[in-house]
Amino acid sequence: MKENTHPKYEQTTITCACGEVIHTGSTRKDIKVEICSKCHPFYTGVQRFVDAGGRVDKFKKKYGM
Repeated sequence: MKENTHPKYEQTTITCACGEVIHTGSTRKDIKVEICSKCHPFYTGVQRFVDAGGRVDKFKKKYGM
């Protein structure tokens, strides 16, 4: 087998925007993600809308309804 063909596999930390820290192994050093299983709506069961009524309100305002 050839030597030095695989990247170095080491312990790393994955940090989510919500503050969750996960320790795992990877070829990359510190990884930062925006969403994880602790804050993702599919896993939490809480639906969050960023712009819930914006489009409808904009339409009603535009056409005077």
